Amino acid sequence: MENISRKKFITSAALAAAGLPFGLSALAKQPVSHQDVATRNPIANEKIKVSIFSKHMHWLNYAEMAALTAQLGFDGIDLTVRPDGHVLPERVADDLPKAVEAIEKAGLKVYTIVTNIKTASEKDAEPILKTASALGIKYYRTAWFNYDKAISVPANIKTVNKQLAGLAGINKKYGMHGGYQNHSGDLFGASQWDLWMSLEGLDPNHIGCQYDVRHATTEGADTWPVTLDLLKAYSKTINVKDFYWEKKDDRWQVKSVPLGEGMVDFKKYFGLLKQYNINGPMSLHCEYPLGGAEDGARKLTISKDEFTAALKKDLTRLRGWLAENDL
Repeated sequence: MENISRKKFITSAALAAAGLPFGLSALAKQPVSHQDVATRNPIANEKIKVSIFSKHMHWLNYAEMAALTAQLGFDGIDLTVRPDGHVLPERVADDLPKAVEAIEKAGLKVYTIVTNIKTASEKDAEPILKTASALGIKYYRTAWFNYDKAISVPANIKTVNKQLAGLAGINKKYGMHGGYQNHSGDLFGASQWDLWMSLEGLDPNHIGCQYDVRHATTEGADTWPVTLDLLKAYSKTINVKDFYWEKKDDRWQVKSVPLGEGMVDFKKYFGLLKQYNINGPMSLHCEYPLGGAEDGARKLTISKDEFTAALKKDLTRLRGWLAENDL
């Protein structure tokens, strides 16, 4: 019997080809101001679905990855659809349905995908979004943007606003939401205030933030709750990981660690997620030393059992926090 994901893909692809909206676009509204966005209430009482970031499982094929993820107790897989990912952009129409079929066969879902999409006009953007949407995937992560040092910060914000507006348009067409991850460093959005300003006038149903509390804490250990408040209506997806500052060779640097062993104030974070009804798909990132899995290695230097034990420990702790906050 033909797998349900393939049936869904064929039906939805026909709708997309006809230019008919579905998914999130059915709820879309006209662009609004930040003030209007702040009054919107997310859907309450939905429980957060936890996925594993598939970068950590690049050493496994679709079926093997799905089987291990289900064994560990995740709800789904946050699938890499980008160069050197599980699905290559140029093969998305052929390979994404295969990946989704294998994942759904294991009783899981692909709630989110991770892409390198920067603009609506780039050649891979529409094929990826069209295929993902036809398979019932509603959320993706965009690529990161660099600051153009030749122009001012306000000019950069205006430029990114236009770029995000273009993505919002194609996202609306395919009933999807694009989330920009706030990543620490000198990338656009690291401070989160610039990201919030660049979203002015754009519909949070289609474009926004994949809020990363680890990177937000890196940039503002005590001030990240302010930016979470700013971005709450735009944060349709979230990810989670931990770190602390370590002094090495007379320099302070970030050291990634398992959940609960670092600086992130998860008690406050999960309390705010509950308060703001932020309950979209969550992706667990394991960026601490993990035999190369932390960097997307195709072959690990640790055993499968060691890898499994590390992820199980993180997921167990995460599930505990979610249960404590009824998330």
